Amino acid sequence: MGAKYAVAVSNGTAALHIACAAADVKTGDTVVTSPNTFVASANCAVYVGGKAEFSDIDVVTLNLDPAKLEARCEKITNLRAIIPVHFGGLPCDMPAIREIAQRHGALVIEDAAHALGAVYPDGSKVGCCKDSDMTIFSFHPVKILTTGEGGMITTNDSALYRRLLRLRSHGINKLDDPLQDAALAYTDGEVNAWYYEMQELGFNYRMTDIQAALGLSQFGKIGRFLARRKELARRYDAAWQGHPRVRPAQPGTRDQSALHLYVVRIDFDAAGITRHAFIKALKAVGITTQVHYIPAHLQPFYRARGFKPGQFPVTEDYYRECLSIPLYYGLSDDEQTFVIESMQRLLK
Repeated sequence: MGAKYAVAVSNGTAALHIACAAADVKTGDTVVTSPNTFVASANCAVYVGGKAEFSDIDVVTLNLDPAKLEARCEKITNLRAIIPVHFGGLPCDMPAIREIAQRHGALVIEDAAHALGAVYPDGSKVGCCKDSDMTIFSFHPVKILTTGEGGMITTNDSALYRRLLRLRSHGINKLDDPLQDAALAYTDGEVNAWYYEMQELGFNYRMTDIQAALGLSQFGKIGRFLARRKELARRYDAAWQGHPRVRPAQPGTRDQSALHLYVVRIDFDAAGITRHAFIKALKAVGITTQVHYIPAHLQPFYRARGFKPGQFPVTEDYYRECLSIPLYYGLSDDEQTFVIESMQRLLK
């Protein structure tokens, strides 16, 4: 990615958790993220005692809308961090988000769980942290690169790097961290060979060697994985061009996106079929689809904290129409054609 430092962890949620901890998010602090995301993007703030807030998305990119984000941040006290989510693999407008964060004294933690291999408009890679303090990745089984379960945090800040290393391993000193108890640490001016210090409360978030080996085995294949996803996405785009009831989400962004997801927006009312029935009918012929995501602010946990329907209308409008259809490296042209034809039959 071009970042100075990277810290491997046990999963993407662990990456978000210790990124918030390293950013010193604490009780009374607020973290703003997108409602169009998996709940981990918001939960990580709550894990460390902070408050999760949301800001609505852009109708085209489905990422945080900078204008709405600025208006939201104006109303927030104790804003500590912004977590932009690169939904589906498409990078957010990071220069605009960075400027907003700087005006409000907040850190930026990019949630790039979908975006391994994505590039910004200037060609730099997501994860280089040129407009953020940290970027997190997920290596879950469905991601572009997988370690079975795993994650990573990149940063250019040496102090954050050192703290992330400690936080992933019980809060124990790493590298050449200064030792705090000289009486116990030294004998004849040398550090005792067995000595270590737990200097803060950390976690057991290390990635296993087996997981790391699996991930490393795929590094040389990432270019091939991304190229195939782009090819499949363009075939889908061509199939849905001009369709009266289906339109691809995030149009015109294929060159930048890592294309973790291919999402279509379907007018189910006009098609005379519910989304539930549509998903069941596809499943009956062997096609698995998914909805990404139920808006985070509509989950019971966040509803109990004051969020309610109607607060983020762009996200909720998108949610009513969205469906993620098969997109993965091993999908053959014939299988993709079967997906398209099966959907077209149901939507007639």
